[in-house]
Amino acid sequence: MREIQVHLEGPPVVTSVGFAIHGPAGHSDHFRLPDLWQLHLYRYEADLTVGGTPHTIRPGRVSLIPPATPCHYRYRGRSEHLYAHLRLPVSGTPRTVPVMQDAGPELPTLSTLMQQAVAAWPSTPGRAAAEIWTALWRVAHLAPAERGDQDAPHPAVNTAVAHIEARLASPLAVPDIARAAGISHTHLTRVFRAATGSTVVAYIRQRRLARARHLLRESTLSISAIAAQVGIPDLQAFNKACRRDLGASPRVLRATRQAPDQRVP
Repeated sequence: MREIQVHLEGPPVVTSVGFAIHGPAGHSDHFRLPDLWQLHLYRYEADLTVGGTPHTIRPGRVSLIPPATPCHYRYRGRSEHLYAHLRLPVSGTPRTVPVMQDAGPELPTLSTLMQQAVAAWPSTPGRAAAEIWTALWRVAHLAPAERGDQDAPHPAVNTAVAHIEARLASPLAVPDIARAAGISHTHLTRVFRAATGSTVVAYIRQRRLARARHLLRESTLSISAIAAQVGIPDLQAFNKACRRDLGASPRVLRATRQAPDQRVP
């Protein structure tokens, strides 16, 4: 078993977290958890067979093993790892994740998250589950780079999107976004369209108007304040953009917002 399918739209149910120490009592463990997932962050070298597939454990590697999967560990001495045993949702959009992968630059963050989960357990299990849920999402996002997935977005696209989302209220120029992403204007234009199907300018407009619609329907902020927050401070231009992209003026969008019990989750 080299890859597994996980559902992460809902929080995990954590049943145990902690530091596991193996090796002193024997150099081999053969077991499975019938109903629980296993998340391990390793600090040692060893060999692991998961469902018949061999994997090499090294410091800084992380594994995610599904329930009822036979595991055979062969240790080389005292071996410590951080672990979490948990239940995951069974519905939602699945993600393909390698059973074993290198944490790479994410190692310090994953270590901190799991140690915070250990500190929170068992007195505040909700906090522990939140830390583990965040760790699981980070583990899932290691996967494209680990697999060399040709369909994964160019890393600069993620940087560009983060730059845009943090600055929707400010003027945004494609050359400045490209500079923040560390690539040329032309290269960003190409990889951004390949990843999103949209131009950078169209994406900015779509995100600004999506945020404007949310604030018009869900807040009591003034229309002028909302226009400023989404980077279209000219009220005439904001009105025109709402009509063009959202199908109605800001006042109509605000007046037709749904009652709380009518909103779609």
